[in-house]
Amino acid sequence: MRALVIDDDPEILLIISSILTRFGYEVITASDGQEGLDRLTEFGPPDVILVDWIMPVMNGLEFVKFVRKKPMFDGLPIIMVTTELEMSQLALTFDAGVSEYIMKPFEPIMIQEKLKMVGVVAL
Repeated sequence: MRALVIDDDPEILLIISSILTRFGYEVITASDGQEGLDRLTEFGPPDVILVDWIMPVMNGLEFVKFVRKKPMFDGLPIIMVTTELEMSQLALTFDAGVSEYIMKPFEPIMIQEKLKMVGVVAL
């Protein structure tokens, strides 16, 4: 299984990538939404995307909205990784097409549980 992880914080990118690798995923990374779109063009659709909300160039919400307009990505699980606690703000992510969200800071088990919830668990 393959995951695309998008985050502008190199430390968070490394942490999430390491967790997913331990869970058996091949991980592709990007440092902002635009680079994430470039990775989708380069590698094709992954099995799941984990994307940060607040990033330069193209934020996570803009990324999700763009991806959801493309039929080739229908049904692709997208998990928003965020520090946002305001429920009205989180509602915006679901309206845009996010499948689930993970709050920072997080534990590996939280990522594993969200992957199970969206139906993408590597062996």
